[in-house]
Amino acid sequence: MHNEPSGLTGGVEKRDIKIVDYDSTWPHKFHKHARIIADALGTAALRIEHIGSTSVPGLAAKPIIDILVVVADSSDEPKYLPHLVAAGYAMRVREPDWNEHRMLRTPEKDVHIHIYSAGCREIERNVMFRDRLRQNAGDRRRYEQTKRELADKEWIDMNAYASAKTEVIEKIIEASVGDELSK
Repeated sequence: MHNEPSGLTGGVEKRDIKIVDYDSTWPHKFHKHARIIADALGTAALRIEHIGSTSVPGLAAKPIIDILVVVADSSDEPKYLPHLVAAGYAMRVREPDWNEHRMLRTPEKDVHIHIYSAGCREIERNVMFRDRLRQNAGDRRRYEQTKRELADKEWIDMNAYASAKTEVIEKIIEASVGDELSK
């Protein structure tokens, strides 16, 4: 277990939210970092997925690669954290009260690694959301429009921007669940 407090390591950061057109190099960047993570964690990494907007071809996004990594127990940081730090990633978020989520990032702040425990429902929610956006042009357009509108506003930090997207994200996930149930 860890002795550091939960929340943001380094405190709140003011960052501009910039949405850019889809970049065909994003999948290559994901694969590069997925290899680094897999090499660093070995069998401790049970699953590595490209999630978030950069994982959806054609979707405009913040130029930040989001990577989902599943480990046996994300609260057991000694099993993975030292290896990821040695590979060049820095701890940014520790949320023991929210799905034992951890987030690390590159020094350039252009890759975010989200760590969850095996069996956590957020894993499938993230994958379901990504897959729905890949397959449904209407939802992809609606999500992109929402992101562009929100990016034009002033935010105290990226978490406030992310929270503002929650409603549209939940509706898209609900539609995906509805599609699965009707199969």
